[in-house]
Amino acid sequence: MRLLVDPHPEISVSVGVHPNEEHCREPTVDELVELSRDPRVVAIGETGLDYFRSEGDLNWQQDRFRHHIRAAIQAQKPLIIHTREARADTLRILREENAEAVGGVLHCFTEDWDTAKAALDMNFYISLSGILTFRNAEQIQAVARQVPEDRLLIETDSPYLAPMPMRGKPNYPAYVRHVAEFLADLRGMTVERVAELTTANFIRLFAPLGFNPQNADTYAA
Repeated sequence: MRLLVDPHPEISVSVGVHPNEEHCREPTVDELVELSRDPRVVAIGETGLDYFRSEGDLNWQQDRFRHHIRAAIQAQKPLIIHTREARADTLRILREENAEAVGGVLHCFTEDWDTAKAALDMNFYISLSGILTFRNAEQIQAVARQVPEDRLLIETDSPYLAPMPMRGKPNYPAYVRHVAEFLADLRGMTVERVAELTTANFIRLFAPLGFNPQNADTYAA
């Protein structure tokens, strides 16, 4: 990944192994910390738990999650968290491993307000994807109305989960504007205000770790 982005100084990266990648060599805490020393690396992850796609004994997923949290704390870099149908264990492990020390973001958020509140209390941001725009996403929309302005982020999670009106088609980063417009309507603000506050939040989360604020317009909707 770092080789791919080397020609593009405006792009930063994170390091980690996704929880669904079962058949791979497990990175050690030391390896993750060493990889994170690259100034282009601004976070650890994505990491977390996914009980939807994986089956059977998932202790290996939990162990991997713990290793990533420990690496993030050693490296003093935020976490990018993936959680699906694993709410209780995700929150429990975050607490047990003191993830609050570095915080981070629950990306592509799909849980309820209680989960969001617990994450917010542990120094995490909530990132909303194209799912927010789906007609059956009432629970996520309710969360989107309540998250404090200084903890909101938006994303596409491309190439998946294209927002309305592009649902069912390949997703692209440029479609984040549709997420911003929907969020603006939900919260009764302008899309320009959503772009302003989510860009500021992105910089607050990642700028101390090497992100160049001069490139902030790249992330505005």
